[in-house]
Amino acid sequence: MLLIREMTLDDVDAVAEVRVRGWQTAYTGLMPQPYLDSMSVTEDAKQRRAFLERGAGAMANWVAERAGKVAGWACFGPHPEPEGPPRGGELYAMYVLPEQQSTGVGTALMDKVVSEAHRRGLPWVRLWVLQGNAPARRFYEQSGFRLDGHEESSDIDGTPVPEVRYELPLT
Repeated sequence: MLLIREMTLDDVDAVAEVRVRGWQTAYTGLMPQPYLDSMSVTEDAKQRRAFLERGAGAMANWVAERAGKVAGWACFGPHPEPEGPPRGGELYAMYVLPEQQSTGVGTALMDKVVSEAHRRGLPWVRLWVLQGNAPARRFYEQSGFRLDGHEESSDIDGTPVPEVRYELPLT
């Protein structure tokens, strides 16, 4: 049985493991390997704990739990606007343990995100994904998201990492 629930401070270490393992699996070949290899579950947990202790504001964090263990995590909140208040929502992050992929965890987390966006009365949800991350892009497209034409690139240890933006209209 899969349970989607709000993340607590007790989940920080498990979420950090989901996130780091997710990056190290999904982004192999898309980011510099030394960068991925240097990622630390302990450091990620420390940053996530400090963030949660400060308060998440309008941001929501959920975990997917199966058999008492965290199998996935999603973070959602207002889409940052260059000027003025947020008008829509953004899926900031979603990761699923590699061994839990294609088992319904991502779909259940996405359902929670979309349900929360509807509850907040938002007209759309956006997300950024690495351009070369074909499995994630397929998942988002199957969830109803479509490319909206926006692209940007980050620099990770001197390597450009291009991202594309997707949008899911809700109204």
